[in-house]
Amino acid sequence: MSSDSRPSQRPAHFLAGLLGVAGVLHFVQPKPFDAIIPKQLPGSPRAWTYGSGVAELGVAAAVANPKTRRLGGLAAALLFVVVLPGNVKMAVDADRRKAPKHWRAAFWARVPLQIPLVAWALKVRDRA
Repeated sequence: MSSDSRPSQRPAHFLAGLLGVAGVLHFVQPKPFDAIIPKQLPGSPRAWTYGSGVAELGVAAAVANPKTRRLGGLAAALLFVVVLPGNVKMAVDADRRKAPKHWRAAFWARVPLQIPLVAWALKVRDRA
């Protein structure tokens, strides 16, 4: 297959970058992530924040590497599904706190955004 007929790997590189930045943010600015950890989870929110940061960095590395990209794309899709409860919690908490309307709208808009993120990750997997 010639290089011109291969699908672009740019979506994979952007996905790896997004996951990498998100993973780093879990360590640089952990408080906002701590706040969205569902209380039903055992242990401290900070442990979950750091654990999810490690997961995002690991998935980013898997997506970035062509040899592990197929598995990385699947892992990214699963990760986007697993963080959905935290995104819902963030939106519900913003409603309860009577956060400014634009923030509440942004938080609720993030919830269905998981669908195209999952689709993007699966597309990266399928193109690997």
